[in-house]
Amino acid sequence: MISSENDPAGNQTISDALILVGFSYLSKLQILLFLVLLVIYLVTLMGNLLVILLIKLNPSLHTPMYFFLMNLSFLEICFTSSVIPHLLVHLLGEENSISIAGCAAQMYIFTIMGLTECCLLAAMAYDRYVAICHPLHYTTIMSGRVCALLAGASWAIGISVEVTEVTWIFSLPFCGSNRIQHFFCDVSPVMQKACADTSKNELMLLTVSVVFILGPFLLILLSYILIISTILKLASIDGRHKAFSTCSSHLMVVTLFYGTALITYLGPKSSSSPESDQMISLLNTIISPALNPIIYTLRNKEVKGAFRKTLQKCSFPHHWRN
Repeated sequence: MISSENDPAGNQTISDALILVGFSYLSKLQILLFLVLLVIYLVTLMGNLLVILLIKLNPSLHTPMYFFLMNLSFLEICFTSSVIPHLLVHLLGEENSISIAGCAAQMYIFTIMGLTECCLLAAMAYDRYVAICHPLHYTTIMSGRVCALLAGASWAIGISVEVTEVTWIFSLPFCGSNRIQHFFCDVSPVMQKACADTSKNELMLLTVSVVFILGPFLLILLSYILIISTILKLASIDGRHKAFSTCSSHLMVVTLFYGTALITYLGPKSSSSPESDQMISLLNTIISPALNPIIYTLRNKEVKGAFRKTLQKCSFPHHWRN
């Protein structure tokens, strides 16, 4: 039951729940969409869990690059799990309602994981920069302490910035229609329901987007400019290929993640529709996390080798003990 009350201005104040319109316009295809999203979500969970287990179980993968990759896989699981299970339930239900508290919780998790991932991808780019541009000093520069600090800083930035932003958003009163033209509680659609001056919130959102989404992207871009410059100076073609192969997977993940994130949050809103925004968000929330472990495993000989060794250990445990 969704309750509301009149505010002094005569609007209906939303005090209980919101309705996520989602993909209701695809009513005849919702079962098919449910099955497709369920399969992709399970692939996402299994793929990222597999990456985490492989790195934990194989000492050969206990290096800075795989330490960051393990963090990334954990982030992807939390990132997509904050949205997709709720969406799957709604695709099978008649009323797609979510409580105000549930909406806030979803936004907390989604935004924290998203912003942390932006920072973590920048840390991974720095790791590749050091590995290719300063290989002789790599183990000294990328020590365990430095890796932990970079990962910890990524988490600290994501949590502190987004807890502040989301708390500020949900301190606003919501009124008018309780229907949100989205399939989850994203920042912009929820802020549109506020019946108070949101100019400061919008300025904060723009600042966060520029500093913590565009900022890490520029750092990644700078890292790859320096990486490509170094690779082009190598005399050996095999050396160039080997150097580029060490960062090609990360570059693909960055392109996929930032390509959808920049369009979603920094793209022009005047030329977009709610339906197109939802499709782009769907790519960002489920397709990207599902492809990341595939990109890192199919293009990485070390991970494929660790996978074979792990299978052999599980299949022939007595042989490994002897």
